[in-house]
Amino acid sequence: MSGLIFLKPVFKESVWGGSRLRDVFGYDIPSDHTGECWGISAHKNGDCLVDGGRFEGLSLSALWREHPELFGSPGGQKEFPLLVKIIDAREDLSIQVHPDDAYAAAHENGSLGKAECWYILDCDPGTEIVIGHHAGSPRELRQMIEEGRWDALIRRIPIKKGDFFQIDPGCIHAIKGGTLLLETQQSSDITYRVYDYGRLWGGKPRELHLKQSLDVIRVPFDEGEQPRPRVVKEGAEGRKTCLIAGSRYVCHKVDVNTCWEEDFGGDFANVSILEGEGSADGVPVRKGQHFIVPADYGPCRFAGAISFIASQPVHTWKESGGSL
Repeated sequence: MSGLIFLKPVFKESVWGGSRLRDVFGYDIPSDHTGECWGISAHKNGDCLVDGGRFEGLSLSALWREHPELFGSPGGQKEFPLLVKIIDAREDLSIQVHPDDAYAAAHENGSLGKAECWYILDCDPGTEIVIGHHAGSPRELRQMIEEGRWDALIRRIPIKKGDFFQIDPGCIHAIKGGTLLLETQQSSDITYRVYDYGRLWGGKPRELHLKQSLDVIRVPFDEGEQPRPRVVKEGAEGRKTCLIAGSRYVCHKVDVNTCWEEDFGGDFANVSILEGEGSADGVPVRKGQHFIVPADYGPCRFAGAISFIASQPVHTWKESGGSL
């Protein structure tokens, strides 16, 4: 049996980033403008290295290619399918949108599209996020963007710690300042900026992508139903909550009180420790660590007072019959 695969995070600086990745999680960040911790990533723009064990120093992308047995049934995927981040938004992110798989494949050199979901780790009082818009037609959308009528266009939602949101491709959105969250997404780095408040980064305005944005924004916005997290197992040992079982990934949050066994089935699972200290199969773990449980690992025993989010890609999860 292969051991758990711990990873070294990759950090991204940004005009809107802050210092909470250091202050809250203890990471050694590059500056006080650090916006993202890529905790589990095999993307070319931030490929995590294995931290310890027999694969020490190997990139996750290389591990995916060279040791497919660790990941179950890849389902034809040439690239590691998911990316897990922690985002510290000290200031507002741009008003933005992501393409779906078809548009990204055709216009972004075969990239995956980007569906993502957010678990709110913390936020300042009164914080909001942007999900969706109020334009009734493509013509009205274009007109409102060209006239800069952002207050009328964007749809704001108040948030609190513990909230969970799904962001589909084509949904205009923005994380607002004062938000700390964990994001699970497809392994894609394609973001189309619609508006960036005229900010400078490196002395220059950041690039906008109006043509691509107008191509992919869904009009009119269909609010639909956001995922409704539901408790699926609870006892003295802890509680397991299904956050989402969507078309690209399934995510659960587990709050361990004493000890907890989880069998992730025939597929691998991404695990991010959000709170506390304890162990995973006897290996010490603490807040801010990220690791992969290999496919067919069997029961993994978590001990201590810890909380974690685990994710698996749906295309293999459905085949494997995993327990998540």
